[in-house]
Amino acid sequence: MTRTFFNRRDGELYVENLSVAEIARREGTPLFIYSQTALRVAYDALDKAFAAVPHTICFAIKSNMNLAVVRTLVERGAGIDVTSGGELFRALQAGADPQKIVYSGVGKTDGEVDEALDAGIRFFNLESRAELGCVNARAEARGVVANITFRVNPDVDPKTHPYISTGLKNSKFGIPITEAREAYAEAKTLNSVKVVGVDCHIGSQLTDAQPFHDALLRVRALVEDLRNAGHEIQYLDCGGGLGVVYNDEEPPSPKEYARAILDAVGDLGCEIVLEPGRWITANAGIMVAEVVYEKNNGGKTYTIVDGAMTDLLRPALYQAYQHIEPVGPARGEERLVDIVGPVCESGDFLAKERPFPPVEKGDLIAVFSAGAYGFSMSSNYNGRRRAAEVLVRDERYSVVRAREGYEDLIRGENLGEGLDEELAE
Repeated sequence: MTRTFFNRRDGELYVENLSVAEIARREGTPLFIYSQTALRVAYDALDKAFAAVPHTICFAIKSNMNLAVVRTLVERGAGIDVTSGGELFRALQAGADPQKIVYSGVGKTDGEVDEALDAGIRFFNLESRAELGCVNARAEARGVVANITFRVNPDVDPKTHPYISTGLKNSKFGIPITEAREAYAEAKTLNSVKVVGVDCHIGSQLTDAQPFHDALLRVRALVEDLRNAGHEIQYLDCGGGLGVVYNDEEPPSPKEYARAILDAVGDLGCEIVLEPGRWITANAGIMVAEVVYEKNNGGKTYTIVDGAMTDLLRPALYQAYQHIEPVGPARGEERLVDIVGPVCESGDFLAKERPFPPVEKGDLIAVFSAGAYGFSMSSNYNGRRRAAEVLVRDERYSVVRAREGYEDLIRGENLGEGLDEELAE
């Protein structure tokens, strides 16, 4: 997904048909702005690429949890991939069909399993045999049968950042594919779970289709063995992970991605389940920040803005590149700067040694590709209020999350009343 719906007119940055500067002037900064048209176009492109086979696109809600964003995709036909009780709650609040919800994650608690059973989700992606026992017990207590898959690790290197590589044999996620047959055999002996498929997710931000193909060839052999053992394999959850353009990456197109998957498993007669997140939302959003000061220390220029690692963590956490531009026309020739936030951490930066034009106090900058893992990873560290979120369609916008106030920072807290009272004799 490219940044098609962010463009310049007379030197000024626009989102669809609205001025970014005008939105920021009204709503303040830091601010996340999403293009609804970009979300729809991305979803439709992926949906079309898999039109030849039965499939469900389950949006990975962890990438962007805003209810209006999720609702936009649900209205397009999307299901949801959740990893916690909170994400399940959000998915249902956004109107998701429970029968299009799949539940991943290595640490589902008893309470979270109960909530998912009560909601009637499509299936659990189990990540350990211990979890199998938990889901069976919770389902038995409720008098229901839980649909399950096992997430298997095919031990294929996705050649991505180590923090987001998830399909190797020593990963915390899933089970090694070599142990899968025994896990499925155990599931077959239990009365309150039903095997319905196989799940495989090898990592995120993959820019080469070959690892998808290689991993699913190994999964294909497993599916055939499981069917021979009497298991009904109805679904093949291929995970997500399709990369996006942050800088100069050349990720596969949706058609190339679909070809890699379908060439490996398209003839198995399974419904394909996909879990894209980043690919749909990353380049549908920007973060806008305002320049506070510029300063020079030891020959280095720092551009200090009011957006920080608390708003957009990826550069600090992954040393990730995200493209940054002035919202208005450039004021002069580029020079090397560090673009940093006000948080009291040396790791609080949006860019290091980045060519960037001169700016003045009050100027606006736009950080691109911020629609995924931007707001969803934000925090209140340093007592910072979380940003507002805006959804744009054509010439209109809606504030789909209000900026937090100071009172929000202490909501639910108290001063420990009662601790000073003397204990009763």
